[in-house]
Amino acid sequence: MFFILLSLFIARVTAEAAAGGEESALLRLSDVPAAQAFIDSSEVTVIGFFETDESRGYKEFLAAVKQIESLSVAVCSEEEVWTKYNITSDTISIFRKADVHQKHLQLSETKKVDSDGLVRFFTINDIHYITEYNQASAVGLFQSEVKTHLLLMSNRDMSDFNQLKERLRALAPKYTGKMLFVLVNGNARVLEYFKLRSRDLPRIAIYDADSDRKWLMPKGEISAERVQNFCDSYLSGDLQKQNEAETSEDKTEL
Repeated sequence: MFFILLSLFIARVTAEAAAGGEESALLRLSDVPAAQAFIDSSEVTVIGFFETDESRGYKEFLAAVKQIESLSVAVCSEEEVWTKYNITSDTISIFRKADVHQKHLQLSETKKVDSDGLVRFFTINDIHYITEYNQASAVGLFQSEVKTHLLLMSNRDMSDFNQLKERLRALAPKYTGKMLFVLVNGNARVLEYFKLRSRDLPRIAIYDADSDRKWLMPKGEISAERVQNFCDSYLSGDLQKQNEAETSEDKTEL
């Protein structure tokens, strides 16, 4: 642990000592331990793998990063780090914990590189342990290899909104690579899909993007224990069997 912290500290000092305005604030990764420590430091991290500061896309990268200050960003030109993460040419990479995913944008294969396009690339792929659903994040959520979404449907003006959000954020790491936790802030189209109205909120649901199937957690307290049981029931297959049995009963009654 001490070695990792020391490596990260050295990398930060290197960054602060780098010459040139905006570049001086950008973390420069000097070796593999520093790179791994940086990736581990946040839910989403961005590394610009540029051979030199004159590489194609470098200036546009700096301009894009400046527009999204919340991003954890670093640059790296060290060969051993490139080898570690299978980088073979100038590349902008996003590392995500929620779905254990790496998204690579190889600049040599990109016809046009501009700051606006990079901002969109960052925004779409900014997937966290709990991600708010919107037009941009929807693209990243559905592009992820993790196709199961745990939805918290709520309204931002509800008194317990932040409490519920943080409760799910704490639970989400248990389902890394299995489910993406998504916050739906009163989206009318999503509510219509689940046959809900604003007055029915907050509610918890699971959506499977592969099969386009959905399951609503029964009404009641949205506690960590109930949500965890709901998720575990889905992953074990019990929730699906229960739903199929209920559907069969409905057809018999008809």
